[in-house]
Amino acid sequence: MSVLVVGLSHKGAPLAMLERTALTGDAVTKLLHDVSRSDDVAGALVLSTCNRMEIYAEAGSFHGCVASICDLLSRHTGVPHAELTPCLYVHYADRAVQHLLTVACGLDSMVVGESQILGQLRGALRFAREQGTLGRPLADLGSLALRAGKRAQTETGVGGAGANLVSVGLHVAVTQLRDQHEPERRVPSLAGLQVLVVGAGAMSSLAVASVARADAAGLVIANRTRQAAERLAAQYGGSAAAMAELPALLQVADLVVTCTGAPGHMITAEMVAAATAGRGPRRLVLLDLALPRDVEPGVGALPGVAVTDLETLQASEPEGSQPGENAVAAARQVVTDELEAYLSAGRAARVAPTVVALRAKAAGVVESELARLAGRLQTADKAVLEEVARSMNRVADKLLHAPTVRVKELAGTPGGASYEDALRVLFDLDPAAIKSVAQVVSPTEEEQP
Repeated sequence: MSVLVVGLSHKGAPLAMLERTALTGDAVTKLLHDVSRSDDVAGALVLSTCNRMEIYAEAGSFHGCVASICDLLSRHTGVPHAELTPCLYVHYADRAVQHLLTVACGLDSMVVGESQILGQLRGALRFAREQGTLGRPLADLGSLALRAGKRAQTETGVGGAGANLVSVGLHVAVTQLRDQHEPERRVPSLAGLQVLVVGAGAMSSLAVASVARADAAGLVIANRTRQAAERLAAQYGGSAAAMAELPALLQVADLVVTCTGAPGHMITAEMVAAATAGRGPRRLVLLDLALPRDVEPGVGALPGVAVTDLETLQASEPEGSQPGENAVAAARQVVTDELEAYLSAGRAARVAPTVVALRAKAAGVVESELARLAGRLQTADKAVLEEVARSMNRVADKLLHAPTVRVKELAGTPGGASYEDALRVLFDLDPAAIKSVAQVVSPTEEEQP
């Protein structure tokens, strides 16, 4: 089994396609289980964020699994193959591992270095584990990616700018409201502004925290479940509202941050037109961080209204929002180091059955010779025979020690497989014996917590 990833992201797919392929709730659950039940797939993980949809699988074959996953993605999203395929990327084996490490380190994000991806990956791993689709290989790879991401954040300074989609979005939104730029602050001042946050999920929570730190004159959180809005409001000093109150709330808001990700448009052109009628020169800016979009297309064309969405943010890089070249290079080195350690460990593990088979053959030879000796020396003292047995086993262990240690070391280097081959040939090891050892070892490893 090798790791396979099939996905699309902001780097190769337009926002409209990301909207069409965005899945949440039960839709993600169904896709996850369908992928895991596919032929030649032993485990699956779905990583879905506001700017990517990726399916990771433990795949026994390349072409068959790619075709199966593409079929399922097309069926579950309703996007025809002809439209979906040009936007997809596929990575397999070592390249798939490298891709996940790069994603976890924030190097593939719209805002390079952002750390939110770690929480999103952790949530995806937890969900797959709860659903019973996360096999040991993907679980180990997920742990490796989380470790690499933490290292990138703490050791390289790649996240030192503290930027994320919310902070970048707020910079752009405040620029539109005030016609000014504040590069020296991670979150621009919202002093004197009335802010409405729509939604109470992870992204909304980050938005509420950012707004609260930015000295907004007023903060209202609207959500379908009022209790969730009330919890956020109590934590950050705002007030809670129901979605039914949106038309009235839009009339007094200066800035609206929305990120529900719900199907359909939460804020329509008709709603905004009614809310801004008679508003005068006061502008209304909507920051739409949802996928699919919460704000209906055309709202930004209304007089006195501006809309910033993920497509806008992709083209916008406010000063101070991106890490320096040295930090990015250091984070890429983390990816390189962790990838090489992973591949070396994998190569060393693959040689283990050969080493076990070699030691088993040596033990069999010693046992056979001891039996033959005991038959010839039937009158020999039992203690003498036991000492001979210990001596023969010590000799075998000492003779095998150097080649088995060395083959493990060399297995972790490029071309290491040739040393394993040489060991099999020199000691005339039975391939069937090696295969049987591998089959015994693998389930034991899978059962480890």
